[in-house]
Formats: sequence, structure tokens, C-alpha cells
Amino acid sequence: MEKSRLYIRNAVLLAGLNILLRGAAVSFNGYVAGKIGSESMGLFTLVMSIYGFAVTLATSSVNLAAVRLTAERCARISGGEGQAYRKTVRGVILAVCRYSLFFGCGAAVLLFGFSGPIAHWLLEDLRTLSSLRLLAVSLPAISLTSALNGYFTGMRKIVKNAVMTLCEQAAKFCITAAALVCVVPTGSVEYMCLAVVGGSAAAEGLSLLLAVLLYLTDSRIPLGDKPGRKKETIPTAFRDAAEIALPVAIGAYARQGLVTAEHLAIPWGLRQSGSSQTEALAAYGVLQGMALQVVLFPYAVIGAFTGVLIPEVTAMDAVGQGEKLKELCRKVLRTALVFSLVSFAVFYFFAMPLGTGIYHTAEAGAYIRKLSFLVPFMYIDTVTDALLKGLGEQRYCMKVNIADAAISLVLVVIFTPTLGLGGYIISMYACEIVNLYLSARKLRQRLGAGTGK
Repeated sequence: MEKSRLYIRNAVLLAGLNILLRGAAVSFNGYVAGKIGSESMGLFTLVMSIYGFAVTLATSSVNLAAVRLTAERCARISGGEGQAYRKTVRGVILAVCRYSLFFGCGAAVLLFGFSGPIAHWLLEDLRTLSSLRLLAVSLPAISLTSALNGYFTGMRKIVKNAVMTLCEQAAKFCITAAALVCVVPTGSVEYMCLAVVGGSAAAEGLSLLLAVLLYLTDSRIPLGDKPGRKKETIPTAFRDAAEIALPVAIGAYARQGLVTAEHLAIPWGLRQSGSSQTEALAAYGVLQGMALQVVLFPYAVIGAFTGVLIPEVTAMDAVGQGEKLKELCRKVLRTALVFSLVSFAVFYFFAMPLGTGIYHTAEAGAYIRKLSFLVPFMYIDTVTDALLKGLGEQRYCMKVNIADAAISLVLVVIFTPTLGLGGYIISMYACEIVNLYLSARKLRQRLGAGTGK
């Protein structure tokens, strides 16, 4: 099978699975929102904003390092014998797993140790303390799973990633639903938030066990490649993983830190505009925890194609296939544009049925319509960033994303106290448009100058 056809098959497979899982996730999110209410959803979303930063620190872009190292090493030893592949791949896995353990365990210790001050001073709600501590325990597992997930992507074995994702989500839904049955009758916002968080943490542990099992039974040869007679191997060290991941990770720390600050500033701004703590959490929960989740649903397709796109771009760039790479980029961007416009139309014209059908509230539908115009910019920007990362431009993406987050935080602080959630939506539009412009300009320059290094 030609590698281009293999890319399409993998992308379609992953897209189909992601659509299924995203659909289930949005439906389950609606079930959870109906069970715990908008205030608990707001509290949960605040906890997850802190958790997002902790996960960023724990993974430290190890997935990108695993994808690029696996794809690049295997492309360079193409035609090697089976033992050469296995030895080269083993070196990659050891390097990325050491990297992930270092950052995963460190992040867990930091989050657990500082959970008290975070709950008291940053979130200003001690009901989040138990959830933060529980989430800290899951960080090493998330980091290791991210490394192994990147390995399977680099090997073009998307089916294994699909199996991992399917099992993880199924476990999350079942465990969370069972926990909610036990705690909802208590009426405790803290326990309801803890039940949702606990389902996610338990599912991450099960996902790691499955990932290890799939790796141990793996052939260590990229899908579509045939072993030859060459005995060349390429060693990989911790430093190799760090050189790829750390520049992106440092930017991710800064960006996620700014994003976290932005999310904390939104309820603050709403309180400054005259809302009570309960009203601020409820409004924040409707926009961020409900409406935005629907608008992000088509990422099930976009994420599938970008996930398998990075190793393909990296491999083409590594062997100097400049013209084929340019053609691939053009096709991908054209497809992303058409897809994003169709998605916009669906969200704009069916916003109210979506909001009332999933979350039983017209308020969610109104926010879906307001966010629908943002869809084309968001989706095309995601694809453009994936192309740039495949070309090794992760540092540029880092700089743009940091600037994006910093500007967004400033705009939220300025506009939200006077305009409420409308100020936050304005900041989203302004930053996404600037982000897309800068990324598209860089991609055009990179392809126009040639892709050889």
C-alpha cells in the first residue's frame, strides 16, 4: 500500500472514531451538566483550567518528540532489517519515557503539594481542594501515555491509538456515571465535581496499562514499511527528546499559564460586573463547559487529520520531497477551509436546537451562535500549526501562541468587567484572527523558501 493511501486510510479511520467519541462526549457532557447543574459545571471547569496547566507541565510536549523521533528515525533506516528497526525504536521509547517520567512525577508533586494555596488563593474556593489532589495522582500516567501515543502515531499505527482512546473514554463515562449516582443525592457541589474528576483520573490509569500492553505486543516496524537487509541503527538519548520537546514545552508552559490566568480572570471579571460567585460560575459553566464544547466538536475530524499529518510532513521534509510536500499542504488547507465553512453553517443555523437538545437551555444555544463565526479561523489555524510543527517550526508556533494568550488575558481583564462574557468572546475573535494570520504567513514563507534543511 502506498504511503499516501495509508495516510488517508489512517486519517479517515481516526476521524470516524473521533466523531463517534466526540459525539458520545458531548452527549455525556450534557448528561453531566443536567445532573450537577451549571454552578458545579463552572467549578469543574475552573478546576480543569488548573489541571490543564499541570498536564502541560507533566507531558512537556513529549508526544511531539515521540512522533518526530519515531518518524524521522524510521525514515532514515528505511529498508533496514527487523532487528535494526527494533533497536532503533527501543532507543526512542526509552528516551521519551525517561523524559515523560521526569516531568510527569515532578508535576504531580507540585500540584499535590500546592493544592491548598491554589484552592484558597487562585480559585478562591476550598471545594476544589480534593479534586486537585486526586488529579495530581494521574499526571505520571498521562505523561507516559502521551509518549506511547506519539510513538504509535509516528509508526502510522493509528488503530492502536484508536483502541486506547475508545477504551479510555468508555471507562471514563462508566466510572463517572457510577460515581454521580452515589453523590448527586447529597447535593454537594464539591462531591459532584470530585465524581467527574475521579472518572477522568481512573480512566487515565487504565489507558496507560493498555498502552503498555499494545507496545509490548508491537512489531516495532512502521506500518507500510518492509524490512530489508541494512543493519544501520540510530541511537536516541534523553537529550534528543529534550531538544525537540523542551522548546515547545517552554512555550506551552507560558501559553497555558496565561490561558489558566485568563480562565481565572473570567469569573473575576463577571463578579466585577455585578454578578455573585454563584452567578459567575454558572455563566462561565454555560459558555466554557457547554457551548464551547459543542463548537469544538468538529475537532474530532480536524484532530484526526492533523494527528497523522505531522509524521508524514516530517518524513517528506527529512528526505527532501519538497514538491510533494507543497502539494500535500495545499490539499490539506483546501479541505480544511471547506470543512470549516460547512461546520460554521451548521452551528449558526442549528445553534438553538443544539443548545436546547443537548443542554436543555437556550442560553447555551445563543452562545453557540455567537461562537460559530470563530469556527473557520480556529480550524484552519489548527491545521496550519500542525503543518508548521511537521516542518520543525515548533519554536515559531510557540512564540505566536504565547503572544496570543498574553493578548487574550489583557483583553479579558479590560473588557469582561464592563461587557461581561461578551468581552471574553471579543478577545477570542481578536486573538484567533491574529494567530491565524501569523501562522499562515510563516507557512507560506517556509514553503516558498524550500523545505530542505
